[in-house]
Amino acid sequence: MTTAAGASRPVPPGRSLAVPVGVLVFVAITWWATSDEFGIGLDPAEIVGNATRGAGIIGELLRPNWGFLPRTIEPLFETLQIAILAAAIGCTVGLPLAFLVSRVTTPGRVTFAIGRGMLSVVRAIPDILYALIFVAAVGIWPLAGITALVLFNIGVIAKLLSETVDGIDTGPLEAARAAGGGRLQTVRWAAMPQVLPNYVAYSLYTFELNVRASTVIGIVGAGGLGNLIFTQYRFFNWSNVSVIIVELFAVVMLIEFVSIVLRRRLV
Repeated sequence: MTTAAGASRPVPPGRSLAVPVGVLVFVAITWWATSDEFGIGLDPAEIVGNATRGAGIIGELLRPNWGFLPRTIEPLFETLQIAILAAAIGCTVGLPLAFLVSRVTTPGRVTFAIGRGMLSVVRAIPDILYALIFVAAVGIWPLAGITALVLFNIGVIAKLLSETVDGIDTGPLEAARAAGGGRLQTVRWAAMPQVLPNYVAYSLYTFELNVRASTVIGIVGAGGLGNLIFTQYRFFNWSNVSVIIVELFAVVMLIEFVSIVLRRRLV
């Protein structure tokens, strides 16, 4: 059948098998992961039973013991100090690394390949493993937590910021090079202003991650609220643990608010 102009109507596209095949693959992988023979042996009845047994713990968590709050102030400040120092050092080191491993601003292919490979190794190791290594190396005190989080922060900042640099407008960079600017001048005056708001947001996000991560790595002896949480957990003082959780929630929300305000001022 043709139209008035004599052109034939377009042939309707055929039905794609991508969606049903994707659903089947998802179901197969889920079954493999939860089966008794090949997977972890997930038992819905056991999950329901454990949930009912945990009702007492949840009840205690919903009744924070505010009388415990004064004992958390000093560990909270230690956690914040660890998070601030690690973010300051990690974000400072991660900034130039991000430009070295970006396709837009890298000095060369060799630098790009070596930098990306090293950052992949840094990101592949979890922060809790870093903490265990440095606790064994320098002992049980906050320096182990700071060092572990510095490496974690370098990986996060360099990864996020380098991907942001990859997407910037290259026109200002070409103009700076045409005007005789060197590599550092081009990065400083043509690339950096474009990613500065993102860098501030990523740095505050990293600081937020540090507050939470320093709590976790503190459990293995790296200082901060983690030591206090582990102590209260060992004695099943869930009402005291609830106070610490509320504190962390308040701190993270405050950091998020500051991040939003700063980004609005920089954009």
